[in-house]
Amino acid sequence: MAYVSRLKQEYKDRVVAALTEEFGYKNVMQVPALSKIVISRGVGAAVADKKLVDHAVEELTKISGQKAVPTMSKKDVATFKLRKGMPIGAKVTLRGERMYEFLDRLITSALPRVRDFSGIKANGFDGRGNYNLGVTEQIIFPEIDIDKINKISGMDITFVTTAETDKEAKSLLSELGLPFKKN
Repeated sequence: MAYVSRLKQEYKDRVVAALTEEFGYKNVMQVPALSKIVISRGVGAAVADKKLVDHAVEELTKISGQKAVPTMSKKDVATFKLRKGMPIGAKVTLRGERMYEFLDRLITSALPRVRDFSGIKANGFDGRGNYNLGVTEQIIFPEIDIDKINKISGMDITFVTTAETDKEAKSLLSELGLPFKKN
């Protein structure tokens, strides 16, 4: 039998039923689902030192379990000494089993390691059912060895869902286990 991650099984067993009950969907295909997670990281100092992008790609690869790619600048900005096509960041897009595994690790082991953690803010929705979460330190992930990093930096995690509204997306992510702050 093929491996199915814990959160994916929970989504099929419990979350679909809970969301159908809450929003009154007529068909299982109407129930919102998580389609992908994008982890991105800008490296502003990469203009001076190209090795910083390689470190960022390496760290994102360790965190996600999938090879990250460097992102290139789209235009020239003279004030930042930036040329078109220069590497200025790193990103990785997770889908399927790796996406659910990353979400499971984020919820169970990474977020509880944040200092003074009281939940994540609920104002990161974009109006189309997607959620953006900013992480200030990459050392909250257990895959990162604190002795081998050269600089503490943050990253953006984007949860792309098939939900039509922010309310549906928040319910989906809450049911999957993201700890939102209580208002």
